[in-house]
Amino acid sequence: MAKAAGVSTVFIKDERGRMGLGSFKALGAAFAIAGDARRKRRGDWQSALTDRVYVTASAGNHGLSVAAGARIFGAQAVIYLAETVPEAFAQRLTATGARVVRAGQTYEQSMQAAADAADANGWQLLSDSSWAGYTEWPGAVMQGYLQMAAEITDEMTRAPDVILLQAGVGGLAASLSAHFRNIWGDAPVIIVVEPEAAPALTESIRAGTLVNADGPVSAMGRLDCKTPSLVALEGLARDADLFVTISEAEAGDAVAKLSDMGLATTPSGAAGLAALLAGLPECGPGTTVLTVMSEGPEDA
Repeated sequence: MAKAAGVSTVFIKDERGRMGLGSFKALGAAFAIAGDARRKRRGDWQSALTDRVYVTASAGNHGLSVAAGARIFGAQAVIYLAETVPEAFAQRLTATGARVVRAGQTYEQSMQAAADAADANGWQLLSDSSWAGYTEWPGAVMQGYLQMAAEITDEMTRAPDVILLQAGVGGLAASLSAHFRNIWGDAPVIIVVEPEAAPALTESIRAGTLVNADGPVSAMGRLDCKTPSLVALEGLARDADLFVTISEAEAGDAVAKLSDMGLATTPSGAAGLAALLAGLPECGPGTTVLTVMSEGPEDA
């Protein structure tokens, strides 16, 4: 875990090298698939799931975890990508053994296409988001993220004053927040960070119910989710203290500052630090801050 000094003491959990897949998402879907293999295995692990096809939509990183998990246990992976997802991610998915299908202009449209394909072909939908009637698999994905939370609390000798957690559908933020509350209680102020273009959790908390956000395409591609995860929203309504949004320019500035420190990442990966650099009253001099650098650069 990297430590940066400034007006605050900042601890950055670096997830860029996780399992060779480049982001924290590696922990999620692979964990869920491993649980499926444990339940269904007949014979050796490498052929435990030869009859299974997992399908999902992704902005890249979740799809890599699905593809890697499927390959380990002999299953197949089909990943739906919106047209706006960089081709570099599609190529990485293909190299991991997945079949890539382009569908729609947004994550939500590609997710609907994946769900339709699951129904039509008898495949297992493995989303990292959840909605009414679909919570078991995304819940297992979120359980996988708890490994990262445990590593943080094992390494830090005391609770930070402020925790900044970026959110797309909200799975990362909700999983870590639940663990931090269990270990550290009410002490840290937990702040959820979203793009201004996709304030789905912020608007849902404000409305007191799940709502869809509306906005332009964001450079924070992995956070550019207009519909929150139902399970994540419920958890964050309980565990988070504040919800803030950041601009495209603020995210870009954070990427540049991290690059100057030798920490290459993307606007999504830098979003927590971007909120800190934008100036939060909760993060004054003498404050200890924890955030997550959730992914490596897109060309990694």
